[in-house]
Amino acid sequence: MKKFLFSFVMLFALSLAGFAQSWTNDPAHSRLGFVVKHMTISEVSGRFTDFAVKVNAKKADYSDLNIDVTAKIASINTDVEARDKHLKSADFFDNDKYPNLTFKSVSHTKITKNKYKLVGNLTMHGITKSVSLDVIYNGEVVNPMSKKTTFGFKITGLVKRSDFGIGPKFQDMFISENVKIVADAEFTKD
Repeated sequence: MKKFLFSFVMLFALSLAGFAQSWTNDPAHSRLGFVVKHMTISEVSGRFTDFAVKVNAKKADYSDLNIDVTAKIASINTDVEARDKHLKSADFFDNDKYPNLTFKSVSHTKITKNKYKLVGNLTMHGITKSVSLDVIYNGEVVNPMSKKTTFGFKITGLVKRSDFGIGPKFQDMFISENVKIVADAEFTKD
């Protein structure tokens, strides 16, 4: 009986280890962006050009899914060099003091067939807050170049810049308090 139990436990452990997987974003086909209103009449968009996403799961139902995102503040790009320099300054992100922003998932919930709610801790400007993001699973295809299955997602959400102490000198009528997060990501399994 002990041998049977030991064999069963080992087989179960090996099956879990065999399922363990990690996914990595394809930087050439992924975008981590944001949109803010300027003077209440127009929208300005930007992105972080240097970011990495790691996704790990050990369970077949993905209930233990972990998502870690790190973006370099120095890579902020709004297509206007002077504005980018200002955003990196102490008036906003303070890149010298806080060079990265991070997101670490806490939970995810399936809403419909391809829609999910993702909750995690976002850290910017030295402040960590819980944020809720909407995720749409766009499907999967075999990439004809790499021959690997590629998975696509759209992630959106809303954060308040004042929650993170970003741009406190600038009123909402000049730069919107609410910042839209807009990200597109392609992943392959490692």
